[in-house]
Amino acid sequence: MRGLLLDPHTLAMPSSPAHDLLRRVFGFNAFRGPQQQIIQQLCAGQDCLVLMPTGGGKSLCYQIPALLREGVGIVVSPLIALMQDQVEALKQLGVRAAYLNSSLSAEDAANVEQQLMRAELDLLYVAPERLLTPRFLGRLEQARVALFAIDEAHCVSQWGHDFRREYRELKILHERWPDVPRVALTATADPPTQREIVEQLGLQQAQRFVTSFDRANIRYRLVDKQNLKAQLRVFLEQHRGETGIVYAMTRKKVDELALELRAQGFAALPYHAGMDAKERSTHLQRFLREDGIVMVATIAFGMGIDKPDVRFVAHVDLPRSLEGYYQETGRAGRDGEPAEAWLCYGLGDVVNQAQMIQRSEAPEERKRVERRKLDAMLGYCETVRCRRQVLLASFGETYPQPCGNCDNCLQPPETWDAGVAAQKALSCVYRTGQRFGAGHVIDVLRGADTARIRQFAHQSLSTWGIGKDFDDLRWRSVFRQLVAAGILKVDIEQFGALQLTDSARAVLRGESAVRMRKDAVVVSLAKTARRGNEPRHLPTFDDADTEARFVALRDLRLRLAKAQGVPPYVIFHDSTLRAIAEAAPEDLDELAEVSGVGVRKLERYGDDVLQVLWEA
Repeated sequence: MRGLLLDPHTLAMPSSPAHDLLRRVFGFNAFRGPQQQIIQQLCAGQDCLVLMPTGGGKSLCYQIPALLREGVGIVVSPLIALMQDQVEALKQLGVRAAYLNSSLSAEDAANVEQQLMRAELDLLYVAPERLLTPRFLGRLEQARVALFAIDEAHCVSQWGHDFRREYRELKILHERWPDVPRVALTATADPPTQREIVEQLGLQQAQRFVTSFDRANIRYRLVDKQNLKAQLRVFLEQHRGETGIVYAMTRKKVDELALELRAQGFAALPYHAGMDAKERSTHLQRFLREDGIVMVATIAFGMGIDKPDVRFVAHVDLPRSLEGYYQETGRAGRDGEPAEAWLCYGLGDVVNQAQMIQRSEAPEERKRVERRKLDAMLGYCETVRCRRQVLLASFGETYPQPCGNCDNCLQPPETWDAGVAAQKALSCVYRTGQRFGAGHVIDVLRGADTARIRQFAHQSLSTWGIGKDFDDLRWRSVFRQLVAAGILKVDIEQFGALQLTDSARAVLRGESAVRMRKDAVVVSLAKTARRGNEPRHLPTFDDADTEARFVALRDLRLRLAKAQGVPPYVIFHDSTLRAIAEAAPEDLDELAEVSGVGVRKLERYGDDVLQVLWEA
């Protein structure tokens, strides 16, 4: 496929080259959101900043201009897995695409460079470290470049969760190729990060395209940590047979959870940097190419994973920021089908995250930013408002009404007058010297007889035993919400000791009302198990014939993927299989009208698809 020289104003026409490529190559009938305007800007040689949620169609915004403009589109990406997925998907469409990163042998890398020099590529994905080498920059000087696409542009932010130092050097692209348009794209950037992207990449003149960050298909649900393993199993039983990700903070916890989940019959695999590289690669390939895999991983896993049918993301530890949480939960439901984001958190998570921030070697300014982000994350957890409204507000977006698809909307939390309980808690923190964590203070409140209480003679305090009317879980909820409200703070230098803030004085005097949310109790497996625990990874269909066609098509897709050694979703997404099953086309012309079936895929797979439909 070769770049086409054209007047960019013709792109707005219904029969424009851009629309023709969209239909013929990618199999879609219409652009979504601002895609068409972005393509027009780039084809006219103008820079763009694109903020669009995962699954919103960012890739098309640079892929189509790269095909329309003369030369090769250079895509900067920090993610080997994403490069490989995107290149494989483009090859399926007949697009001449390749990547250059550390996964290639010297011989293979040299072959890709030769393709670049011979103008045999439409798109070339490059890791930033490779791009910035004098050798590669010299190669680009000799090539014709259509555009530069800087993917995952939030990596430029030194305050962000995915900071990559090399991204801050990418301004060189504009300095050396001032006439080549650039587009920076990300699905995760709060207002400060957006400003940093513009400043660091020199995009002050770029037109901004900011769509809603809302992922309407994701249901957000949070629970306070009471019995993690039991709570996780209850959640996973509701998704048995589905593909998902479970995030844990430490490698040790990843290994333990994966082992336990396998014992419970889940196809669970661990993934973290401490594993053997070969085993880690094997687990990744199984996750990409099999249905029903539960990947238990540290948060390093998943960025750049383009698997569209992840049905859930579960966090068993508190994320450090809303930005990171949004990025990680966004790995679910990329196909637009219903998905769930589940988070189990506790006050201990807050202490652990705060300690990690304090122990880091980052400058004090960055630590302050990290602590503010952690406070916002805890505030999100404890809110009684619509989760989506709070989450989107952190990105500077106002969501007009409650979403109806989060736990707070579906089951509005009960609240209670916690003024007296808060006074007891604060008094006990003060009486024990503001030197202890929640566990010890709760023991004092409940009148426990422990060695530590006797060691400090806390059984003689006036607050010893004044909280016997609450159990341990309820007191933990009180302390967690007092921290979230800024009435108590965690002193990391004192190993997580609780201390009163200035706001505590008004509460102790009864001058400030305190209302808290009631935490739900852990529900037993027996009450939540669905009938027979049957797998839920099949979409729902109106009739048995359509479902039979879908199953047959999915089996065909798996056979084709195995024969080519690629993930099934690069053949067809589930959404395309569903559309084919529902349309039940009887010939190639009818099949060509289905969204997601382009010319190349029609040529390669059309006859096989029709054969399966006739037999189903």
